[in-house]
Amino acid sequence: MRTTTHTVLHILATIWLTLLFPLSAYPADQKAPKQIAGFSLGASIEEYDYLSYSNFLKQVIVEDIGEFRKGIIEYGVCDKPGKIVRIKMKYANTEEAYFNRLFRRYKKQLGPPTKYTGDAFGILKAWKWYFTDELGEKVSITLQYNKKDPDENFGSMVKMSLPERIKIERACFNEICHAKTKEATPEQRRNWDQIIPYSVAPEQSNEQE
Repeated sequence: MRTTTHTVLHILATIWLTLLFPLSAYPADQKAPKQIAGFSLGASIEEYDYLSYSNFLKQVIVEDIGEFRKGIIEYGVCDKPGKIVRIKMKYANTEEAYFNRLFRRYKKQLGPPTKYTGDAFGILKAWKWYFTDELGEKVSITLQYNKKDPDENFGSMVKMSLPERIKIERACFNEICHAKTKEATPEQRRNWDQIIPYSVAPEQSNEQE
């Protein structure tokens, strides 16, 4: 009898909660909020012209090249458009023993590393080499192995870059962006409607902070 009473009470409670909190978050006649800060889900990125200046480097993704599973090629867009300034290649073999063999080969080919840049616990192992090419440009090479750092790709990876060239690209990019940026006028009031998802462009709110 107690079990039956408990079951009935459970059913009644479920019905009451369903009536109180409908399963549908939005009525059928209400527009779904798809906009915030002037951006809209489903809109073309081409509508936002200033986004073309979002970064001083662009990327190209490459996959399945010999021993490499994936790679990212980065090139400049300002001072020397199209010039490759950084290459990141992820090895397909993720075993630590494979990394150890790689490291021995690297030392044989490149000489002793300039410094260790990994962590003290061995979760992220990384060694860096520095060189100067025939044009006098600095060349940086990093071989790393990540055991479980969530901020890095798991397994072995090599990173090669022209650090001075990257600095020049960043400086050039910042200069252009600064020239294109209009001086902002401080708002006396915060428009709360613009910083919360909305369905149509809201008018300026008069609500104070």
